[in-house]
Amino acid sequence: MLETSARLLKLLSLLQAHKEWSGPELSTRLGVSTRTIRNDVERLRTLGYPVHATPGVAGGYRLGAGAALPPLLLDDDEAVAVAVGLGRAAGGGVEGIEESSVRALAKLEQVLPSRLRRRVGTLNAYTVQMPGATQAMVSPEVLTTIAGAARDHERLRFDYTGHDDYSSVRDVEPHRLVHRRGRWYLVAYDVERQDWRTFRVDRMRPRTPGGPRFAPRELPEGGDVAAYVEKGVSTAMWRFRATVLLHAPAEQIEAMRLGLEVEPVGEATCRIELGNDDLHGMAVWIGFLGVDFEVLDPPELAEHVLRLSERYRRAVSGR
Repeated sequence: MLETSARLLKLLSLLQAHKEWSGPELSTRLGVSTRTIRNDVERLRTLGYPVHATPGVAGGYRLGAGAALPPLLLDDDEAVAVAVGLGRAAGGGVEGIEESSVRALAKLEQVLPSRLRRRVGTLNAYTVQMPGATQAMVSPEVLTTIAGAARDHERLRFDYTGHDDYSSVRDVEPHRLVHRRGRWYLVAYDVERQDWRTFRVDRMRPRTPGGPRFAPRELPEGGDVAAYVEKGVSTAMWRFRATVLLHAPAEQIEAMRLGLEVEPVGEATCRIELGNDDLHGMAVWIGFLGVDFEVLDPPELAEHVLRLSERYRRAVSGR
């Protein structure tokens, strides 16, 4: 009986981790016959798990949505991750989810073993969550739709409003969702433009049904999603972009950890590209670097720098 129970838990874990399994695949994974798999599927159904079966060569088993939520199978690390994630979600970032997160967290902590409660408590006590400069709220439905398409390798079509307020319909192969400084981003391969793109989720309106399945591609930057988003968001998501020549060695600027790509030009100069929604704010920010610089582009930024210099000069003209 113990062997059967352990096998059922393993089968449930496999069904939760992947969209669909064939009978032979499950048979190989669990080391039993396909007949035993059919019997175990029936046992899961009696426990309230809606396991759907599709006959034929291309058929298989998948875990569907039921009328009620049956117990979820979580290992220790997954349970801790869910608890910590619910605690973060209770602080905002996803539209209308704060109260639901608090209720779900209370239920989860009630059944967590004491060893896991200590782990969750330690993580919360020694972790500081810094709010972003702006909190762009997104609906849970949009996030789950995108995450499901990425998990199942299904193309996603959506209406997208860019930073210039221009609307377009995009067809992409979703790769990963990334949360950065109060905003959600989708990293995806744009089928029409044949290149990787980063999209702000709060500007997306997914269309249904989704597109066909696709074979996953290799992401640039050596597969580092965080580095790719940081590089793209640093400039592409802003209304204004600029190129500035800094009169300082590249190593000195890199040591500031600005989150920007620093391009060496000479032994004592380097070039950076940056973005902002406000040219005046961009001019002020460059001044904070504390080094001499030249605005290479755009001319409008140079005008803001000139006005700032005149204002500073007037501020000390009486001395």
